[in-house]
Amino acid sequence: MKILDIYKFLDTLSPFELQESWDNSGLLVGDFSLDVKKVVVSIDVDENLIDSLDDDTLLITHHPLIFGGLKQLEFSKYPANLLQKMIKKNISNIAMHTNFDQTHLNEFVATEVLGYKISQKDGFVAYLDVNEDFDTFSKKVASAFGLPHARCVKCSDTVKRVALTTGSGCSLMRSIDADCFLTGDVKYHDAMEAKSINLSLIDIGHYESERFFAQILEKHLKNLGLEVIISSSDNPFTYI
Repeated sequence: MKILDIYKFLDTLSPFELQESWDNSGLLVGDFSLDVKKVVVSIDVDENLIDSLDDDTLLITHHPLIFGGLKQLEFSKYPANLLQKMIKKNISNIAMHTNFDQTHLNEFVATEVLGYKISQKDGFVAYLDVNEDFDTFSKKVASAFGLPHARCVKCSDTVKRVALTTGSGCSLMRSIDADCFLTGDVKYHDAMEAKSINLSLIDIGHYESERFFAQILEKHLKNLGLEVIISSSDNPFTYI
């Protein structure tokens, strides 16, 4: 099967036109005319993953390896060091980022990981009706994402309506219509702003909240009759 056929299937599943203007989803490395026998799905590209792949593999990732404009390819620096290895092994790469967030990832995390029905969906935000004690709910969330603890901004003792955005969603904070927001990459000043608008926050981690990407996509790709392998890239953070 050619990369173009797989790309068209992915575009039907989660249209690339839904990606944000700043995003870089689509075919990043390779050629639409190339034949593919093996597909590997991963949240990210890292060196260990590339070293483990066979030649002529199609790698489908959540995060784009090439994000901003490339002005040089100095092979001792990231991401050129990874691109060099990929080109030598004829490894192609398709990224499905913000388009997949909207069509699949947030919904899966809300229903399958956290176990709540979605009461409303607004772009990158899924709303859940919870009505639980805050401390109990935050511990449940930490457990669901495999976090060693719940990192929170607590503005009330109960949680009624929850907003969920996987990955990094604090830029959406001012538009959230809920009393608690679950997202990743929460910074100090994000926490201060949340406290000022009385919005509780629970940091669900960037990697931890998006690591289900491969699991979701694998089921759809198997319908094409391809050999699909899930490969977990390394979380760059370590909890000690």
